Amino acid sequence: MKRLVIAIALFTGCTVGPNYQRPAVQLPDHFYGSTSTSDVQFVDLFRDPALKSLIDDAMKNGFDARIAAARVEEARARYGIAGSQRFPTVGYNALYEYGHTSKFASPSDTTGGIIVANVNAGWEADLWGRIRRLNETARADYLASEEARRAVLLSLVAETASAYFELRELDAQLDIAKRNTAAFQNTADLFRRRAEGGTASGLDTARAEALLANESAQIPLLERAIVAKENQISLLLGRVPGPIARGLALDEQPLPPSIPPGLPSALLLRRPDIREAEQNLIAANADIGVAQAAFYPTLNLTGLLGGQSTELRSLLGSGHTWSIEAGLLGPIFNAGRLRNQKRVAVARFDEARAVYERAITAALGEVSTDLVSTEKLADAEELRARAVASDRDAVRLATLRYESGFSAYFEVLDAQEQLLAAETSLAQIRRDRLIAVVDLYRALGGGWDGNDSDERH
Repeated sequence: MKRLVIAIALFTGCTVGPNYQRPAVQLPDHFYGSTSTSDVQFVDLFRDPALKSLIDDAMKNGFDARIAAARVEEARARYGIAGSQRFPTVGYNALYEYGHTSKFASPSDTTGGIIVANVNAGWEADLWGRIRRLNETARADYLASEEARRAVLLSLVAETASAYFELRELDAQLDIAKRNTAAFQNTADLFRRRAEGGTASGLDTARAEALLANESAQIPLLERAIVAKENQISLLLGRVPGPIARGLALDEQPLPPSIPPGLPSALLLRRPDIREAEQNLIAANADIGVAQAAFYPTLNLTGLLGGQSTELRSLLGSGHTWSIEAGLLGPIFNAGRLRNQKRVAVARFDEARAVYERAITAALGEVSTDLVSTEKLADAEELRARAVASDRDAVRLATLRYESGFSAYFEVLDAQEQLLAAETSLAQIRRDRLIAVVDLYRALGGGWDGNDSDERH
């Protein structure tokens, strides 16, 4: 028995299958579109108190956050199930039997009962590391679920912020439409009075009425879009549909003074989706060891200790039974099943490796695109702001020329139309710029603050 224990101890130090090594993925020093080096921390993006409150609600009560948390609990429990296989199992069974034996089967007729009670134990000696590999797989699955939860929370933060900025842009468009509707209403009233007095043509009146109708039609359409966007945000927050509290106006939303240049591309390795892909790769690697261990015999040790008696009070005093067994079970012929199971495990590892490498490559492209977007949209917003200022000045000058009798009112109407288009475009670009910064925040795995906090926002 002593030699058997020593042999088992030596064998259980053996683990078949490859040990995990992170694939060598070539990363550039910096992201494409980032031109210099800097250690500036990524600034906090969300300074609007109303937006911060919405994000907090989404992370606490959002359906996606709750679903992700439940999946983590499931994976944690499965990890515990896998870990329990390393230890012996202990159980019991009790039996009471009452019957009659004929004298033809024994020296005399016998009628009575018997009580049997046993405690049993069993343990699989992990000779080839099968159970250790199963634990490695379960642990990687659990950690992958944690990274998936982080990815869900990060996505929830970004989606909530983006939807909020889109809502504020719709609010800005509604304000522009109402202001222009009021201006076109005044113009239409003016032409209507002049037409009645015979000082304005029917063409002027008809055009003013058309502009008023077109701009007035935008108001109910924007109000419809606002309600739809509020309902979208309510779903993200895990609420029933209802109004969404507003904070800063679109043009009051703070932007970072500058995006940190020269961000190191190795920063990508902290993205939750990449970490999840790597944990899936670790699990697939461990599964190869599990499949390979199936080629070797399994050693199971079982023991039993109990007693039997015709009376309960004497059950522990007489009729003791005990046994110890060691069973060796191994494959001889299985028509290639084990070989193909290992081929399946290797193929899944190759697939997981390709997914991991694709995730890194896709992330590089996302960050590069978002870096360029934040820079170019800032330039575009500056130019659009100039256009709005020029169009406002054009409306003022056209109005002065008309009031002085130097031009027809068509010039005023044209200037007002150009101003409306420019203001709408400026609001859209400001929204796109805010969302681009949010996208960069998400692409970098939650900004760049030098730590791995799970709930950075």
